[in-house]
Amino acid sequence: MRELQIGRSKTRFALLVLLATAQQAIAQDAGVAYPRIAPIEQYLMSDRAAEVALARSAAPESVSRDATILVLGREGYETAVAGSNGFVCMVDRGWTGPFDWPERWSPKVRAAACLNPQAARSILPIAHLRTRMVLAGHSDAEILSALRTAFAQGLLPALESGAMAYMMSKSAYLTDEGEHNLPHLMFYTRLENGADWGANVAGSPVMASPYWYFTPEAERRVQGLPPVLVFLVALSNWSDGTSASRTQ
Repeated sequence: MRELQIGRSKTRFALLVLLATAQQAIAQDAGVAYPRIAPIEQYLMSDRAAEVALARSAAPESVSRDATILVLGREGYETAVAGSNGFVCMVDRGWTGPFDWPERWSPKVRAAACLNPQAARSILPIAHLRTRMVLAGHSDAEILSALRTAFAQGLLPALESGAMAYMMSKSAYLTDEGEHNLPHLMFYTRLENGADWGANVAGSPVMASPYWYFTPEAERRVQGLPPVLVFLVALSNWSDGTSASRTQ
């Protein structure tokens, strides 16, 4: 029991570090390490089978076994494996994170995620649009404009209740900070206050982070976009069942 509690403390601490350092870097304008998008080749994985395996490892095998698997191509995400259970597993790149994240253009980010059917229907279309526009060379202003138009015209769906994603891959690379990785679940909500879930308070395993921008100062930039608050719950084990408290 004590080992389990220590493991939970470590993963929760790593999650706190991930969010806090991102916000601190933004405040200090420390995003110079990745000031712009790198050549597309740096974001692609040459081994398609390896990307499929990494995507599947986001969730326990019982979930990802029958999931649809996406891989990144030069124009966007492509279906590598057609699934049957409604889940969609993929390897996110940094540009699907908040627009003001300092590591957004890091070619090292390989954020394996497995979206449940609700998230696949309502969050995945956003990722598809953002990725296609990034790879086509569009600016953030153009991407935000396209998102606003798509939501206004009903081309992007409203966020579905119950949307969530597994991020439990032992082989993912989420950030340059700390140990670069941690297992957790993500829940996408239309809430505006993390306190409704007891997030970001002492002793709680729940963290909350805005979906579009980390900083409140960016509020004017998200006008016309639906509010999305992401809750992150730290876990003690990786998707293969091994303890996250062990050194990789």
